[in-house]
Amino acid sequence: MSFYGSFLSDEQFQCSICLDVFTNPSSTPCGHSFCMPCISRYWDGLKVCQCPLCKKTFQKRPDLQINRTLREITEQFRSMKGGGGGMGQDKRGGRGGGGGGGGDGDDFLHELQRKVLQHPPKHNDFNEAQFQGQPIQTCYSPTHSQYTNKLASSVPNQSPMAALVLMQTHNHNSIAPPWSFSNRRRFTLSGAADSHSLPLCDLHHRGIMLYCRDDQMCICPECATSDHPDHDVVNIETEYVKTKAQLSTSQQEIQEMIRERIKKIDEIKKSVTEMELAVERETAGSVCMMSALVSAIERSQAELMEVMEMSRRAAGHQADTMIRQLEMEVAELKRRENALAKLSQSDDHMHCVKTFPALSVPPPAKDWSGVSVNSDLGTGTIYRSLAALVEKFQEELKHIAETGFPASALEPSPVRTQPRMKRLQEYAVDVTLDSDTAHPRLILSEDLKSVKCGDRHQLVPDNPERFDRVVCVLGREAISSGRHYWEVEVGGKTDWDLGVAKQSINRKGKIEVTPNNGYWFLSLRDKSKYAFRTETSTDVPLNLRPHKIGIFVDFERGQVSFYNVDTKIHIYTFNDVFNENIYPFFSPFTNKSGKNDGPLVITPVNPTE
Repeated sequence: MSFYGSFLSDEQFQCSICLDVFTNPSSTPCGHSFCMPCISRYWDGLKVCQCPLCKKTFQKRPDLQINRTLREITEQFRSMKGGGGGMGQDKRGGRGGGGGGGGDGDDFLHELQRKVLQHPPKHNDFNEAQFQGQPIQTCYSPTHSQYTNKLASSVPNQSPMAALVLMQTHNHNSIAPPWSFSNRRRFTLSGAADSHSLPLCDLHHRGIMLYCRDDQMCICPECATSDHPDHDVVNIETEYVKTKAQLSTSQQEIQEMIRERIKKIDEIKKSVTEMELAVERETAGSVCMMSALVSAIERSQAELMEVMEMSRRAAGHQADTMIRQLEMEVAELKRRENALAKLSQSDDHMHCVKTFPALSVPPPAKDWSGVSVNSDLGTGTIYRSLAALVEKFQEELKHIAETGFPASALEPSPVRTQPRMKRLQEYAVDVTLDSDTAHPRLILSEDLKSVKCGDRHQLVPDNPERFDRVVCVLGREAISSGRHYWEVEVGGKTDWDLGVAKQSINRKGKIEVTPNNGYWFLSLRDKSKYAFRTETSTDVPLNLRPHKIGIFVDFERGQVSFYNVDTKIHIYTFNDVFNENIYPFFSPFTNKSGKNDGPLVITPVNPTE
């Protein structure tokens, strides 16, 4: 190894990432050096870049450039390490030979000065502590050879580099040579600190080994004497032990704070989830509640219009009848008046005497003094029913305002909550068809559970109960009280009618199927048009075509409800007053040349969730 290598080692040119000699070295803003490829790969994919050694972070990735000076020094170090011999070897030999040859001492020092300035030393080249207490000649001799000889004799077995640095460290009163290192701190070219050395004080160039608790800073012994008198100064290792204990406590406190905040985050997330569920529940409940109220009001309004129209028609009919009667009486009275007028002008005494008694008696007439057109619109009942609905709605609204919508609420209603399918099925009844009421074209199954329309009339008795114009049939079981539920499979039929009818309905001739005439129907026409047979048909949009219809009757409440059994969805509910027996009603409609020839089938009720 050359003289150059006597104070330069691989560690000074070693990248702390790849642990090899620098390749295209580059320095970070914090002063540490790494191979350009190594630090680039280390930072790839990181949002915040960090120095691998001192852990200093950079919010913006530094734009690194190759340190050309360091690269040249590294290349020189590689060449000298591999080439052996050279100038440094000769200089070492000259020194060891006692300065043979004129000017060897000066040449040696000048060469040493040049190399040391180009390549700063590692602090390991000397240890300040090992020289403390040794007598060292520190005065500067005009002759470099004399200075070198004195230094060599004072510090045996040390490299020239260590001697030079040691001389500068202890020389506070003499004149320093022009190549002095008085302003340098200990560092390595790679930027990695040495664990066996201490950082130097910038002011006194002594090892920083003390800690001032008052000023909270690390200092050297001379700083403690000059700048921190009477302060609480302890050894750094002592403060380190205390700090480690405090670090453990602080770490536990921080971890507890982290746990508390993570717990709070979970609570907040849970609250947000509960709020979203509450919003969904409130939205669904309020929409159903308001929709049911609006539907009830719309039905009441429709009933009011219907009742008022019927009252108007009845009043008009009554008035027409009374007017006709009055006009007939007026005509009769006018004839009597004309006869009396002629008689008064007659000169036939006998005729006048005989005729006058008959004409003098007023003709038979009705006493119209107490007769008037009925002005009662018949809407009082509807208003009272609507008032009861609104009152019940207000009660439910107050209850909801206090307690909110229940989590398990299903289609809440301002009047009555529609029961679940499972609850409805508890009221299942065995419905069969009454053949005595079937239209002659209807074909019933032997078990009286299905019906379809044939192409021609059958030979059946024309009894009073039979429908003779509308292709329909009633069930045999009368409903006079309680709750009843049955299901009818409609399959792929294009037209049908299902519901209930009063016992006293007209079964002969043309029938007007409306609630006022004792019919409560759900109808399908042309495969997609669903409607309720009211005074003016009410269209019902159904997104999902039902294949099985459930019919629920609550006799006491006056309710007839329809359900899509496949999707368990409530379709519609009639509200009315039943004052006589009602019967299930079925109409498969005409077969339309085979397009609607499927039957209506009364199916067993299978309990579902």
